[in-house]
Amino acid sequence: MAARILHRLRHALSSEGGREERACGGTEAEDCPESSELEDDTEGLSTRLSGTLSFTSHEEEEEEKEEEEEEGAGEELGQPPQPAAAGAEDGEWGPVPERAGGSSLLTRQLQELWRRSRGSLAPQRLLFEVTSASVVSERSSKYVLYTIYLIRSGRFDKAPAAIARRYSDFEQLNRRLRCRFGCDMAGIAFPRKRLHRNFTAETIAKRSRAFEQFLSHLHSIAEIRRSPEFLEFFFLQDLQAAQRLTCTGMYREALATWANAYRLQDRLGACGSGRFLLTLAGLAVCHQELDELGEAHGCCEQALQLLEAQGSHPLLGPFLQAHVHLAWKVGKDKRRSEARLQDLREAGPPLQQQPTLKECLIKEPLE
Repeated sequence: MAARILHRLRHALSSEGGREERACGGTEAEDCPESSELEDDTEGLSTRLSGTLSFTSHEEEEEEKEEEEEEGAGEELGQPPQPAAAGAEDGEWGPVPERAGGSSLLTRQLQELWRRSRGSLAPQRLLFEVTSASVVSERSSKYVLYTIYLIRSGRFDKAPAAIARRYSDFEQLNRRLRCRFGCDMAGIAFPRKRLHRNFTAETIAKRSRAFEQFLSHLHSIAEIRRSPEFLEFFFLQDLQAAQRLTCTGMYREALATWANAYRLQDRLGACGSGRFLLTLAGLAVCHQELDELGEAHGCCEQALQLLEAQGSHPLLGPFLQAHVHLAWKVGKDKRRSEARLQDLREAGPPLQQQPTLKECLIKEPLE
């Protein structure tokens, strides 16, 4: 009996050894049981998820393949396999060995590429995001006021450019654009007016998303985004409010409104219009009234740069006079502005008859 048991044990050991030799030699392909597949998958998952994120280049992958082939060849030639890490027993995973300098080198290359790409010119897209919506109740009406931020993708803006509009403002814009751009507006959807449930959270959320898509679609059409109807939807209300505040002497409040109108026009690419020059005039006047002479001088300089190519403009004389006065106050060079003033004196009416920058700002009709 004992001899028969010993014979069976030797036969089982010899058969297992034969299977191992066939596996190492690669002469036969053996189907693996399900348990080994699960263990391999689990081990691969743990390797991918353990440790820190690293990058592997194509060259490193080829080197790893060559090393694996050399190790396989060494096993076939009878070389002993590399010992496992100390403390790594069956059923335990040891620490994943790190490559000496490959991943860190590639990481540095990616960081350098990112730094160089930040300085390159990339197309920017203007995003419209409804950041909040509040229900406003007045004496005779109740409506939802939507706050929309204008965000340039790929850039970090220190100060936001924001507007607050209600449904009737969007409806008026939609009506005006459809009258002028009927063909372009044919495929643009607009949220319908509802008789009931206008102030529920679901309706407000759906309209917020619809308004974002509506403005993005309008801005994607070149003729529409350059039209006065589209541009003035964003900054005309701010210009009117800032003008009223300036006329009443509330210069600090007016300055914030002028600044927001400036940012809106900058985001929309409307810095070459007459509205933008009026905005610079408002900023210069408010800064000067608040004794912020350096900022006022900078606004005048920016306006004069825009007026450089224009032979005559109603705001050219007032800006030149303000720039000469502010340059003298802050100790800046004023000779170029004085020379341009002299040319205006010789070519036109006396400067004494021209209004000041503040007078032009107050008298300018904004409709």
